Amino acid sequence: MKIKVTDRSGKKHELEGDTNSSLMEILRDSGLEIEAACGGCCACATCHVYVNEKWLNKIKPKDDDEESMLDQAFDIRNNSRLSCQIPLSEDLDGIELELAPE
Repeated sequence: MKIKVTDRSGKKHELEGDTNSSLMEILRDSGLEIEAACGGCCACATCHVYVNEKWLNKIKPKDDDEESMLDQAFDIRNNSRLSCQIPLSEDLDGIELELAPE
């Protein structure tokens, strides 16, 4: 499955993912500049991304833990998500996102 990512310098990347991973794991393992300090436990906001608006209805809504962590992040937008909280599925093939500022 394809994941289309715009990094913090505006460069576009097309990554390969699988349904056994979270979006954060694919971003981290591809070498993109994403800290993911908590390793995917929803205990920080260092995997903050902006999901392209047309994909938001295809991912599960934020839960209270994710909302709480995003409240501590910078530059929050309506399409802000923690990439560790987005498990990959076939429905997300081609998902487009942008890395949020550090």
